[in-house]
Amino acid sequence: MAFETLLLTSENGIATLTLNRPQVLNALNAQVFDELEQAFTGLAADAAVRVVLVTGHGDKAFAAGADIKELAVADASLGELLSRRGQGVFRQIETCGKPVIALINGFALGGGCELAMACTMRIASETARLGLPEVKLGLIPGYGGTQRLPRLVGTATALKMMLTGEMAGAAEALRLGLVDEVVPPEGLLARGQELAGTIAAAAPLAVKAALEAVRRGASLGIEDGTVVEAEIFGRLCGSEDRKEGTSAFLDKRKPVWSGR
Repeated sequence: MAFETLLLTSENGIATLTLNRPQVLNALNAQVFDELEQAFTGLAADAAVRVVLVTGHGDKAFAAGADIKELAVADASLGELLSRRGQGVFRQIETCGKPVIALINGFALGGGCELAMACTMRIASETARLGLPEVKLGLIPGYGGTQRLPRLVGTATALKMMLTGEMAGAAEALRLGLVDEVVPPEGLLARGQELAGTIAAAAPLAVKAALEAVRRGASLGIEDGTVVEAEIFGRLCGSEDRKEGTSAFLDKRKPVWSGR
């Protein structure tokens, strides 16, 4: 796939998707959303891809937010459409069936922070700065941020971040639970690749199933959630990968996954 606003590479089951608009700190505009949608449609369907890394070009920004030029001309009707569009693409990323790891280099603000939150995990450079400053533009987060941030850090902390528009440095974001790891800038990609490699070595059906179980159970009570878990566990027990995994363990050899 060829893109104008993204760079996409793939090796050893790990795809790396880079936002490539460094001249505007990788801001998200309509073309970026179109290309993200196209990219994740292809990545979700590609059995050779086990894990996706998402980052921004350069060391200044993961993504500095939505393109303000597009927001500046939006009326109420267009604004709702823009929000729905961003929400839809980020939900596609969240539910693509494969782990998506955000590698946050520099600023992740507004829509950039919302993109990171739609990913499965977040690793931040020590230089990362995250925030949702939309109130300073007369707006609120519109790409799912008002819903995902409270789920990650709690309601009061999320509202404090949204109502003040203040940025959190990497260490503070880690303390709050907004990111999962913090590493030196020069080690960001290597750590992402290391984590992705560990996940890619696991049974692909099991990885996909774990994502499904957590996603489906997130809005359920514990009783209904464990029903979903048992259903998925049973499905895996009937798979070729389960047979291979248990046989390899008993034979003391490395499993060879078929994804069936």
